[in-house]
Amino acid sequence: MQTLTHTIAAHAARLVVEDGMDYGAAKRRAQTLVGASPRTALPDNELVEAEVRAYLALFHADTQPRELAALRRLALVWMERLADFRPHIGGAVWNGTATRLSDIYLQLFCDDPKSAELALIDHRVAYQARAVTGFHGKLVDALSFSSLCPELGEPIGVHLMIHDHDDLRGALKPGAQGRPPRGDRKALAQRLQQDEAP
Repeated sequence: MQTLTHTIAAHAARLVVEDGMDYGAAKRRAQTLVGASPRTALPDNELVEAEVRAYLALFHADTQPRELAALRRLALVWMERLADFRPHIGGAVWNGTATRLSDIYLQLFCDDPKSAELALIDHRVAYQARAVTGFHGKLVDALSFSSLCPELGEPIGVHLMIHDHDDLRGALKPGAQGRPPRGDRKALAQRLQQDEAP
């Protein structure tokens, strides 16, 4: 029998895939949609990700792999442009659940946080700066902009989270499932190659 937590996770997965919502917002919206009490325990991200994968396999198996590959190629372009800042990719583009509605999330590890902004200015990129919660729970600077994805024919959101150079070591620790939560250019290129293998 499916629990209420699983029902919320399944609804959240649909919102993630069809509306491009982030996991937190999708879980809260799904809680409301199923009529659950605000005190109802929300599913963890691992359960939502499993439901996202199931939803993609059922409803988007014919389009999602191509969209994911296009996003991974665009991410590699930006990782190469920003190579001086040791870029690592996380989120749906890294874990393989991205669709054309997904944004690209890159973590940069800089000696000087302002150097990433200067690099974007050099590339003539109009960006917005804000503060977000980083992977250690503390606030970090984030630079957000749109980049045209030629394969999809539409702009994709790219978000750069700016971390101190010394944070890189902690960023590579395996996640709850024993999988790396992010990867560098080489790791992303390997995933792209595996996806394209017959």
